[in-house]
Amino acid sequence: MRKMNYAKYVRLNIIALIAILSLSCAKKTPLENHALTDRKFQGIPSMAISHEGRLWATWYAGITPGEDENNYVVVATSGNAGKSWTEKLIIDPDGDGPIRAFDPELWIDPEGKLWVFWAETVGHDGTSAKLWAKTNDKPGKEDSKWSKPRQITDGVMMCKPRVLSTGEWVLPASTWRETDNSARVVISEDKGKTFIIRGACNIPKDVRDYDEHMIIERKDKSLWMLIRTKYGIGESISNDRGKTWSVPAPSSIRHPSARFFIRRLFSGNLLLVKHGPINERIGRSHLTAYLSEDDGYTWLGGLLLDERTGVSYPDGQQSPDGTINIIYDYSRTSAREISMATFTEEDIIAGDTASATVSLQMIVSKYSKLRFDSKKIFIDEVKVKITSQLKNNTIRYTTDGTEPNGNSL
Repeated sequence: MRKMNYAKYVRLNIIALIAILSLSCAKKTPLENHALTDRKFQGIPSMAISHEGRLWATWYAGITPGEDENNYVVVATSGNAGKSWTEKLIIDPDGDGPIRAFDPELWIDPEGKLWVFWAETVGHDGTSAKLWAKTNDKPGKEDSKWSKPRQITDGVMMCKPRVLSTGEWVLPASTWRETDNSARVVISEDKGKTFIIRGACNIPKDVRDYDEHMIIERKDKSLWMLIRTKYGIGESISNDRGKTWSVPAPSSIRHPSARFFIRRLFSGNLLLVKHGPINERIGRSHLTAYLSEDDGYTWLGGLLLDERTGVSYPDGQQSPDGTINIIYDYSRTSAREISMATFTEEDIIAGDTASATVSLQMIVSKYSKLRFDSKKIFIDEVKVKITSQLKNNTIRYTTDGTEPNGNSL
């Protein structure tokens, strides 16, 4: 019998190992096309961080380059501050059927429970969409269990819930462009057991878009709603805990018709992430972070997170140690990249991207196509090392550089 060349023997064993791992991964989800290598679309992300510091991320994807019936929700986690990620949950109600799962949002409630919300509908109509949720009681653990899904309310919720000083939870659900009073305020008075519609803001039909409204409780106890409109960001005020709202008017924050992000930090200051300068409307590029010390009346600093054209939809949360984490997407049908940035309040004021506490364009997930050549394994022309074998049906890998890339095949 002829002896096999040792290098060839090693290559064949590596190929066999990858094939076995790929088959095992395929068994992890109902459909093979949930694999990263089959995604033609990735975007619309959200992030939450457990009390223990574990990061969770979600976005939706699909095997076609569009927002259609092939969309499904992905949930991933990182136990090392975003250096590497593992996909743990796929939400796909009917495979390639007519129902699409889209626009997910992650949130940690006051008791430390992780919620993943998402919308389901047929076609591209938020008016008929239903908001669903699953919960995780132990999000500090990678392999913690998820509850069964439950329907919460009508519409789509693209932005994080808020907890009022009264203890009430406020969910900003929207029925989009075809209905009056679309920017709804959905309340839970019993820590998420039940939800009711308390009120809504009516955006004039000629400027109504996807709403994607966010609500801040100001220090005077009024509620400040910021809304995505065709002209940019509109604003409305409620003085009765969300029952009634003022007629929306253009905000002084200039912006394209796209999602922005606002959140109160541990310090009491407000964080805003938007496209470009505060007083300038630009396209979907130059994601920049600002800080307000006076409840959003004025804004300080300006830390440029990502200048690339095609970045959009920021979301995030502050870690227990005070680090600010922002997730966003880039080039949903080409690069298909989910990225994140980390920084501090001091970095926002200084506007210094070279600060030691700033990390930019960290990869959470990016489309990769596996191929082989005669000597090495490549992913998108980037040499990688397999850093662990099959574990929980997931392949993890890092680049040859000093920092992990953070994708799972």
